[in-house]
Amino acid sequence: MYLLQSILSRMIKFGTLKIINANGRIYKFSGQSNNRIPKEVCVQFHDNLFASFLALSPSMALGKGYMDNRISVKDGTIYDFLQILAVNVENDNYHWLHLFFRSLDKLRKPFQQFNIRRKSQKNVAHHYDLSGELYKLFLDEDRQYSCAYFTDRTNCLNTAQIHKKDHIAAKLLLNKNSKVLDIGSGWGGMGIYIARKFGANVRGITLSEEQLKESNLRAVADNLDSLVEFDLLDYRMIDDQFDRIVSIGMFEHVGINHFNQFFKKIYDSLTSDGIALIHTIGRTGSPSVTDPWIRKYIFPGGYIPSLSEITPAIEKSGLIVSDIEFLGQHYAETLKHWQQCFHSNRAKVKQIYDENFCRMWEYYLACSEISFRHLDSTVFQIQLVKERYNIPMTRDYMTNQDADLKISTTKRIQAA
Repeated sequence: MYLLQSILSRMIKFGTLKIINANGRIYKFSGQSNNRIPKEVCVQFHDNLFASFLALSPSMALGKGYMDNRISVKDGTIYDFLQILAVNVENDNYHWLHLFFRSLDKLRKPFQQFNIRRKSQKNVAHHYDLSGELYKLFLDEDRQYSCAYFTDRTNCLNTAQIHKKDHIAAKLLLNKNSKVLDIGSGWGGMGIYIARKFGANVRGITLSEEQLKESNLRAVADNLDSLVEFDLLDYRMIDDQFDRIVSIGMFEHVGINHFNQFFKKIYDSLTSDGIALIHTIGRTGSPSVTDPWIRKYIFPGGYIPSLSEITPAIEKSGLIVSDIEFLGQHYAETLKHWQQCFHSNRAKVKQIYDENFCRMWEYYLACSEISFRHLDSTVFQIQLVKERYNIPMTRDYMTNQDADLKISTTKRIQAA
């Protein structure tokens, strides 16, 4: 406990954290009051080795320890515990030991991001080919597994996800003559929305067999299969051109070694007067590494890039960045809703999997919200063109079309 006590004594500048060690001894770490830390948090360690594990490998220890019940939160929730740690880390209170280990991990980053086609499909299956019933229990009705768009914080999740699709559509300047490619099409929600709303022809591609099956069933059920089709295909195998390309929540799985290849494929697949929109999780700060626990248990092969890692690949491809928007707080709100839905349906999740799985996903959703609310995670929406004249001179077109789409959406929701 000595090393962890030393680290926390230096780190905790805000709030109060109490730890009950496995031998029953109590340690208390207090800093200034902070309105983002509403109460004292008390956690208990259940084995004598956990304190050392947490001191030397905090990310892996927190996630694995909570999964395996080596740690429990006595006063508060796992979210509260992670919040007090994050608020303090947010103020640059990283311990030198953790900075040293992170620098070593950066040396391995290129090997962790080696996502060749076969490996990419395996990585996607690890997360997205879980039971479809699981995702129904915490996502919105359309199963949008990405950042929603909250025009009002009081909006429900379903409304916010519809507004996300409206917001993206406004940036793409869609019409019935548009030929659209959706890279990483998920359960088909965005592609079906575009076909229904604009009458455009859409091709969606995914590496998840579960998502592919559901997407095509939904297209048939909505009588839109003549306009939208979904294929099991790696983006590197695209051999056609499109007027519009959209990719939502897929770029995080590309891998830093393949950024040049990804944007070159976007360039080659986009018509000369086309528009592309990449919606991806990113970092507001400098390049880093994938959280070790997330990499092992949730998104193998995944990586959250900084803008400084994305833009050089865009420049090399010949594409032009015509607009960038940051939506980090929208994802924090999205994750708050997902957590609430997950907790409400926890018993059903446990019936599908087990207690260990429930605790793993509780931790995953909690640490994700913390990362967007207190650390450097954000969401980039990057609009790309080949020719600068492909979009209007001012951003008013986005605002005006977005407003029109939301009015029609609101009328449809009220009519339903």
